[in-house]
Amino acid sequence: MRIVLVGPPGAGKGTQAAFLAKNLDIPHISTGDLFRANISQGTELGLKAKAFMDAGDLVPDEVTIGMAKDRMEQPDAVNGFLLDGFPRNVAQAEALDEALKAEDMQLDAVLDLEVPEDEVVKRIAGRRICRNDSAHVFHVTYNAPKTEGVCDVCGGELFQREDDSEETVRRRLEVYHKQTEPIIDYYRAQGLVATISALGKVDEVTARAMEALKK
Repeated sequence: MRIVLVGPPGAGKGTQAAFLAKNLDIPHISTGDLFRANISQGTELGLKAKAFMDAGDLVPDEVTIGMAKDRMEQPDAVNGFLLDGFPRNVAQAEALDEALKAEDMQLDAVLDLEVPEDEVVKRIAGRRICRNDSAHVFHVTYNAPKTEGVCDVCGGELFQREDDSEETVRRRLEVYHKQTEPIIDYYRAQGLVATISALGKVDEVTARAMEALKK
């Protein structure tokens, strides 16, 4: 299956993508992984992306699209893939359609993870990270430390990352609504969208997604 996963920040796309890719035995292709792999390997596209990033500029669509196209052509993606974080806008969605059409392929489904905006803010703004080890992550509501502000694992100080502040989260949501959300209508016109609630436990959301894909 060839699937696009879309949803606002804090919807749990990365978590769901990993579970779904494993259940469907297809590669999970995320924008972040594409950039890291191309930059670390020193590919032509990676060097281009790094130049824009080092200058503090956004990486142009054509560079991101090129990376995604290269990745989708790898042997492990022959039976499908799950795209997470791409496409980010309608222009990228149109380019993806063209790239797939050129290979006589098409998408099978677009999973839209739906989460109320206030819940997104609550999920992200409530995160607290250990200063000693960023792998130690807590949440003031869902996974609170035994002692407020103190890591249960190593006793380090817990802090809120700047990009996890409520103000920043709401700005990220504005960008999502303006740039990425329109792709849902774009794909809905093609009859590809399945909207599922991303509330509840991880396995419950995965089960809803798998059920939607069966249909």
